Amino acid sequence: MFLRIIGIVTLFGFTLFLTHNYAPKIIGQYDFIRTFLLVVGSIAILGTDQSVLYFTGIFKSQGHDHNLKSIYKKICCLIFLASTVIFVLLLVVGRLITEFFFQDTTTYPLIFKATAILFFYSMTLFNTEVFRALDSVYIAELFRNTFKYFSVIFGSIVLLSVKKESYLVDTFLIGFVLLAIISTIMIVRIFKNSNVIMDTKNDYSYGYILKKSYPMATSTLAIFLLMSFDVIFIKKYKGDASVAFYAIAVKLMTILLMIMNSVTITVSTKISEYFTSGNMAALRKTMRNSSRLIFGLSFPIVLFVCFFAESILGFFGKNYLEAKSALLVLVVGQGICSLFGAVQVYLNMTGRQNIFQTILILAVILNFLLNRYLVPRYGMVGGAIAYSVSMFFWNFIAAVIIYSKDKISVFLT
Repeated sequence: MFLRIIGIVTLFGFTLFLTHNYAPKIIGQYDFIRTFLLVVGSIAILGTDQSVLYFTGIFKSQGHDHNLKSIYKKICCLIFLASTVIFVLLLVVGRLITEFFFQDTTTYPLIFKATAILFFYSMTLFNTEVFRALDSVYIAELFRNTFKYFSVIFGSIVLLSVKKESYLVDTFLIGFVLLAIISTIMIVRIFKNSNVIMDTKNDYSYGYILKKSYPMATSTLAIFLLMSFDVIFIKKYKGDASVAFYAIAVKLMTILLMIMNSVTITVSTKISEYFTSGNMAALRKTMRNSSRLIFGLSFPIVLFVCFFAESILGFFGKNYLEAKSALLVLVVGQGICSLFGAVQVYLNMTGRQNIFQTILILAVILNFLLNRYLVPRYGMVGGAIAYSVSMFFWNFIAAVIIYSKDKISVFLT
């Protein structure tokens, strides 16, 4: 949690620097590419960032945790193949689709650059979770929330000094190339220093890995689409500057998401281990305690943001006060969703990936329709409403299904 706080401080310190020194249009392009990578990266990574934790839980329950080395090699190959296919598709039809949807010629070059480094971006995300699977939790948190900002922070300072602010997106993308290389070298060294012979009888094929990972990939993609349709439609109907204003509200809301993720990721392997071994008492206790911790940490932040929303946004500049109403909707909505605890991780770690996938597909359809109707009419507030309603929808349905199948309440009691 302390490292998460460091990541939050780094993010908002950098955001303050940007909003006081860069034009909203440039910041909007940067935030749009961040959103684009979240979506496309979730496709390229194929859900393996989640499945590697699932496999680790299985291995530990069977006493074969050293088999992670074989899984790692195969997943790297799968990510490379998926990233290459996406890049080729972009070359073939990307320009036509992009220019038709956004009605401009400036968005495609940004998307092209982001897709060109997609493999490195995906490997950085995957390696972060591999560190966690290897019990290097502190290293994982530093890569997830701090290291990924170093290059763009340094680059933005240099660009400002030489009056080349328009290259902000480029410095952001280059950082992932470096992070992917560094993190891969670190993991290879960990495996090399582990002189344990793998049990080939418990090895998994490419097909089996995809079978378990694909539903998680669909679920992750759906979640990122829920976090992206609002940005995409705001860019289309309101422009890059509005994306920059709305992105501040989203970043403030992500404090709550970071709290939730820090708790759920920590208990993910335990959920898989307890469910596989049939230890339902420990499983119920884990779910109950995680729900209490998530809500206990989230509720004070929700109250603070609600009471001081205008003052908080004022730190970023007067123009960013336009996001006040959207911020309140997002934070209150996320605060309500914190009551549901670790429902996403529970379904993924207990073999219910397909169920969760179906729930999220319905939520994505709902989110798309709400954004398509609300954003052109209400702008940022419409996007915030669409996001909050969709998040509540899938959390509530997931909680009902978990209780009906396993008689486990995800709430505080």
